[in-house]
Amino acid sequence: MAGAGLRAAARRWMPRRDHGGPRAASSSPSCPGCGPPGPGAHCPGAPRSAPAPAPAGGAAEPSAHLWARYQDMRRLVHDLLPPEVCSLLNPAAIYANNEISLRDVEVYGFDYDYTLAQYSDTLHPEIFNAARDILVEHYKYPEGIRKYDYNPSFAIRGLHYDIQKSLLMKIDAFHYVQLGTAYRGLQPVPDEEVIELYGGTQHIPLYQMSGFYGKGPSIKQFMDIFSLPEMALLSCVVDHFLGHGLEFDQAHLYKDVTDAIRDVHVKGLMYQWIERDMEKYILRGDETFAVLSRLVAHGKQLFLITNSPFSFVDKGMRHMVGPDWRQLFDVVIVQADKPSFFTDRRKPFRKLDEKGSLHWDRITRLEKGKIYRQGNLFDFLRLTEWRGPRVLYFGDHLYSDLADLMLRHGWRTGAIIPELEREIRIINTEQYMHSLTWQQALTGLLERMQTYQDAESRQVLAAWVKERQELRCVTKALFNAQFGSIFRTFHNPTYFSRRLVRFSDLYMASLSCLLNYRVDFTFYPRRTPLQHEAPLWMDQLCTGCMKTPFLGDMAHIR
Repeated sequence: MAGAGLRAAARRWMPRRDHGGPRAASSSPSCPGCGPPGPGAHCPGAPRSAPAPAPAGGAAEPSAHLWARYQDMRRLVHDLLPPEVCSLLNPAAIYANNEISLRDVEVYGFDYDYTLAQYSDTLHPEIFNAARDILVEHYKYPEGIRKYDYNPSFAIRGLHYDIQKSLLMKIDAFHYVQLGTAYRGLQPVPDEEVIELYGGTQHIPLYQMSGFYGKGPSIKQFMDIFSLPEMALLSCVVDHFLGHGLEFDQAHLYKDVTDAIRDVHVKGLMYQWIERDMEKYILRGDETFAVLSRLVAHGKQLFLITNSPFSFVDKGMRHMVGPDWRQLFDVVIVQADKPSFFTDRRKPFRKLDEKGSLHWDRITRLEKGKIYRQGNLFDFLRLTEWRGPRVLYFGDHLYSDLADLMLRHGWRTGAIIPELEREIRIINTEQYMHSLTWQQALTGLLERMQTYQDAESRQVLAAWVKERQELRCVTKALFNAQFGSIFRTFHNPTYFSRRLVRFSDLYMASLSCLLNYRVDFTFYPRRTPLQHEAPLWMDQLCTGCMKTPFLGDMAHIR
């Protein structure tokens, strides 16, 4: 019945095969299997022309049988997707990895940067330019590096960087490099070279090369949003050295770039830019105020733990919330030095006055309206008695903000992922929906029809494999031409996604998404089927039946 309903809906909407909208190029130097268009090239997602069926009364050739199945599937997929299928996902929704009821949450905690304060992307070129100039002026790097400008479309969050190989790459949840997403400088590295660099495999032994927080020693993972200009600068500097044939030590170059980016923060340059023009750099301040006020009005307790200095936080919160912002929070902790704040018991809390001067008296309680610096989570738990699942903490960094709180202390956690909004808008497009649906159906066909191994059938299957790769490249390029989506490496989740699911109960594009839900709302994660729990492959869904299609073709499988 479900299949009949979908087909009935589809009959009211019979679009042309070519939807006429803009589409990504079918060839990309960074994507394997997507060569330049040539004779007979077609738009990925559109059906290939098939040989004419065998004459009536004669036995059909296996290849003709395969193409007939292909055309049947293509028609079913085409008819399956009425217009209302697109725009199903809400960019302002909250997505749950774990069941959680806000009714049980009594205490809400927040990071500051990119959580309470969302920043405009115009901040990234400023960080890039300042760090680039520091490299030239203080580290005596070549003057030619100044010719590089920040490219906001180059990198995505969650990438890994192999320091000794100067390789920026995207790794999936199983520690495999996604082929076509490895770059040295600004140039893609051929797949064959990547495989050779890692001993004949795509697999990266991260347990040997990187620590729990993704900080090396051999491989670094870029997990926060501030790392976008760092990746861009690192790639530009490597590009300059390689392009001019200059010898360099990869470890020294990586450290110099990292230190230059750090200097932008440590020297307070970024804080100065934001403080000078908060209207330009801080987004959704009124929504942050609405979230905090609503929680306090419903009797919730609030606290702030941030690595930023008090003077910077105070100016930002006054801009977003008003001069009395500290009255909303029961505890305010600045310069906390996360993630060591969550694991190191040695650093005591110190009180700050309004001018930022440190007090020397011992802290025996955390008072509302006061400001505290450093400290550690163990003293925080002892002094507040805020423990376990009645505490929900929000942050943007999966390691520094969320990992230890969930794994060691049983707090509930919410991840702020600003990129989610843009990715959902792409997922809601017709181009993405049709490309992905046909890709899934074609994958099912490949799995079922691989039993045909005569010469002509192998040619058909090879054509399908090539078309599937083209579809994957097109879908990847919708998100980012070099690296694709931050959540997917083709069909697998990314390493970033794996950490997101592991360390967060909830995730959302911004804190303002909370305004769309009642304060006693219960989030129920969807039961995502495991492979052995999923009887409905896309080709079965298209036929609207529970039986395995083409069962006769697979009768020999036990």
